Amino acid sequence: MRAVLACLLLTFAFPSVADTYQKLYETAGWSDQRANFQDALEQAQQRYKATLPTALFQVLQQNSSQRFAPQAVDSRAVTSLRSNLKNPHPALDFYQSVLGRKIVAAEVHASQRGQLAKYANGLPRIEAGSNRQLLIRHLAQALPASAAGAEVSLALAGVAADSLSQMMPGLLSGGQALSLLDSQRQRLIQQIDADMDNTLLHIYRNLSDAELEQYLTFAQSDVGQTYYQAALQAIRAGLAVGKGAGELQSQGGI
Repeated sequence: MRAVLACLLLTFAFPSVADTYQKLYETAGWSDQRANFQDALEQAQQRYKATLPTALFQVLQQNSSQRFAPQAVDSRAVTSLRSNLKNPHPALDFYQSVLGRKIVAAEVHASQRGQLAKYANGLPRIEAGSNRQLLIRHLAQALPASAAGAEVSLALAGVAADSLSQMMPGLLSGGQALSLLDSQRQRLIQQIDADMDNTLLHIYRNLSDAELEQYLTFAQSDVGQTYYQAALQAIRAGLAVGKGAGELQSQGGI
C-alpha cells in the first residue's frame, strides 16, 4: 500500500512541476517576447524580399519560418528550462509579484514592433542621477542581457548560413559555419554591452530607484543568478542557436 501511495503522489507531483515551468515561462514574459520576436522576424523578411534574389529569399523565409515556428521555440525553451532550473518556484514567485509584473510589462513593451520602429536609429540618451546609474550598472552586470542579445543575433545569422549552404552546397560545411558563428559571440556581447546601461535606463525608466534596488537584490541573489543562467540556456535552445537545419530535423526540432 505504501508503494502504491508513493506512485500516486509521484503521478500528481510530476504534472504539477511541469505546469510550474510552463507558468514561469508565461509569467516571466517569454511567450510575449517570442511573439514580439516573430513580429520583428516577419518585418525583416519583408525587407529582405526587396533586396535578395527570389530563390535565396524563399529558402531564407522557409528556413526561418521552420526554425522559429512558435510551438517549436516554446517547446525547446521550456524543455531547456526544465532541464537547467531545478526549482522554478522562487523565480515564479518573484515574477508574480507586483514588481515582477511591472518589470515584465516594461520589457515586453520595449520589444514591441512600434517601439522597435520608433527607436530604429538608436535610443535617446537617458539622464540619471549617480545612484540610479550605479543601480543600473550593477543590474547590467547581474542580468545576461548582452549575452541574450548575442544569442538572438547568432540565431538569425545561423538561418542565413543554412540558407546559403543550401543554395551553394560546399560553400560552408555545417561545422565551419557553426564555428564562424560561435567566434562572433564574444564580439557581439561586447558590442551590445557598450550601450547596455542606457538601454536598461530606457527600458526600466518607469521603475523607481527603490524598485530598481529590489530588482537588483533578486538579480544578484543565488536564486536570481540560477534562474538567469537557466534562462540564457533556454533562449539558446528555443532559438536553436548552433543547430543546423539537418540536425534540427533529425531531432524533431522543426
